[in-house]
Amino acid sequence: MRERAIFTIPNLLSAFRLLLAGLIAGLYRAGDVPGAACAFLLSVATDGADGYFARKYHMVSDLGKVLDPVADKLTQVVTLWLLASRCAGFRPLTALLLAKEAYMAAWGVFMVRRLGRPLSARWYGKAATAVLFAAVGIHLLWQPGAALSAALIAAAQAGIVGSAALYTARYVRILARGAGYYKCLPADAGKGRSS
Repeated sequence: MRERAIFTIPNLLSAFRLLLAGLIAGLYRAGDVPGAACAFLLSVATDGADGYFARKYHMVSDLGKVLDPVADKLTQVVTLWLLASRCAGFRPLTALLLAKEAYMAAWGVFMVRRLGRPLSARWYGKAATAVLFAAVGIHLLWQPGAALSAALIAAAQAGIVGSAALYTARYVRILARGAGYYKCLPADAGKGRSS
């Protein structure tokens, strides 16, 4: 079920999260911030559920390794863009995320070409996503004070920079060992989906 399955529960949940990103934007722009926050929380919950089902029921697929992080990144960019429209502190964070994702996309394409398959996420990518989602969620649910807002934004920035650095180190290690070494390993079994 790993490589050929497309219509799996995890992939359907990731596709649903793509739709939720549009719903979040529509609700927020219409002035329904509580509705946008609920849609965001649903997206976060389904993000956790898709990873759980993928690992527990051996439904990890190459499509899921791509679809899951695309849904994450779309949700991140949409929510940051929306928050940046009312909170100037989110503008540098949004720019940093966009720069990091362009950088990571270039690495991802390069590594797929070298290795023949996408790489799974690691804990540091998931941790950075969790910190960013916490910052976004808190700002959507209520207006934190200036000090808490600045601390949440700084934590999210640190997570973005830290995860990019750790992924870069991982990719350099894989390349130093040679693509043949990685191709001989199981397809990132047990390492989860991507973020």
